[in-house]
Amino acid sequence: MAILRKLLIALVVFLVILGIAGYFLTRGDTAELSVDEVAGTDPTLEEPNAESFPTVQIAKPVGWEEGALPEAAEGLAVTRFAEGLDHPRVLYGLPNGDVLVTLTRAPKSPDDGEGGIMATIRGWVAGYLFSEAGAAGESPNEIVLLRDADGDGIAEFRQTILSEGLDSPSGMSWNDGTLYVANHNAVLAFPYELGSDAVTGEPTKLMDLAPGGGHWMRNMELHPDGDRLYVAVGSVSNIGESGMEVEEGRALIWEYNLASGRQRQFGVGLRNPNGLDFSPWSGELWTTVNERDMLGSDLVPDYLTNVPVGAQYGWPWLYYRTNIDRRVEAPMPAYLMEYARNPEYALGPHVAALGLVFSKEGHRMGDAFASGAFIARHGSWNRKPPSGYDVVYVAFDDLGNPTGKPVPVLTGFLNEDGTTKGRPTWVEWGGDGSLLVSDDTAGIIWRAIAPESEPGAAIGRLDTEDLPPRRELSGDPTASFGEDDFARTQPAQ
Repeated sequence: MAILRKLLIALVVFLVILGIAGYFLTRGDTAELSVDEVAGTDPTLEEPNAESFPTVQIAKPVGWEEGALPEAAEGLAVTRFAEGLDHPRVLYGLPNGDVLVTLTRAPKSPDDGEGGIMATIRGWVAGYLFSEAGAAGESPNEIVLLRDADGDGIAEFRQTILSEGLDSPSGMSWNDGTLYVANHNAVLAFPYELGSDAVTGEPTKLMDLAPGGGHWMRNMELHPDGDRLYVAVGSVSNIGESGMEVEEGRALIWEYNLASGRQRQFGVGLRNPNGLDFSPWSGELWTTVNERDMLGSDLVPDYLTNVPVGAQYGWPWLYYRTNIDRRVEAPMPAYLMEYARNPEYALGPHVAALGLVFSKEGHRMGDAFASGAFIARHGSWNRKPPSGYDVVYVAFDDLGNPTGKPVPVLTGFLNEDGTTKGRPTWVEWGGDGSLLVSDDTAGIIWRAIAPESEPGAAIGRLDTEDLPPRRELSGDPTASFGEDDFARTQPAQ
């Protein structure tokens, strides 16, 4: 009887905790600004509203009806390139026109039995949220080849070319007979010749990556010169609440030199970098980044930015360079605000910006989309009302700078009743110049094209002369520097 009484008490406590959690999770902060007001080159950044419980509003996936399509921007047509796939995420276009897609989900979390009842409850809640968002289940761990041999806009050939050695794979690159794949915990190189229907050789591990945890996708881009790989690794946490030790090797972009086999941290302070592509104007690396949560529905906007070598974007201590996140317990590095960079372009709060490609030579998207970047906004789980669930275009000027507000390319994913037909995840160029979009919860690859358009011209590379080096110091130094223009004391570390 005593055991039964204890079980009943434990059950009552569990239900009370769930009830309290449910109460707070159904409340949350309602946005006062539109997504566009928190987007662009000069976004409105409201005062932070720190939350003890996150705002939660999940758009449950219900799928697309037979023959239903997203709404395309004027001048564009959208069709189904492939469907019936098991959680397709990253797309990669090969030089011969074939398209690779990773079928993947988060890796299994180790169950070490530690953490007690609260850890169990947190795990249960997280599992429930993943399930509601359509992201639960085991990872398929496959790379599938899609081929449109007859040019009708439908991939009539589909075959799994690789499954052995994959563990929650994301990013892919190919060059000179080698297929590079980023698992959640390592970068591998497989021998693979274009046109082959299978990957048969043994992989070579190039580098280890901080495994799984929190943001698990590991996306990759090969430098146009073919000699360096860039790998994006997101953080475990929201703002380092699990300690900064576990963030070692995370919240950054790695550069891996294929010739020397050496790696270095290329850009840091990036909470969850995802899409990667090189600017056709400057040749500089750009990325999309998912910013922090629990500061309200209007903060903090995800962003699109360049990543010069050595760049620091401030996570977790700063956002948008000058805004200090007072919730962070770890001491802020000295002078961080002085050298942290401001993101180039805000994409809106909680939109979950993922895939990124720039306009390229041969595209078939028409003149209205000929000079900019295409971005898949996967959609929020923690904003009221929801944001994202679309593909947008960001126009760039002649100097390679983003301008204006995000322009809708594909919409109609979000239903009026709060459910969603699907979630745009990745963007990539098809061999015929069309834009391909993966929809992970619906298992569909969409194809967008301007049917009457001619192949677009390449964006011209901007060539400028470097400033000559200073060979000597001349003039009166006090004309440039005063006695109070630099720190006299060493700040706390």
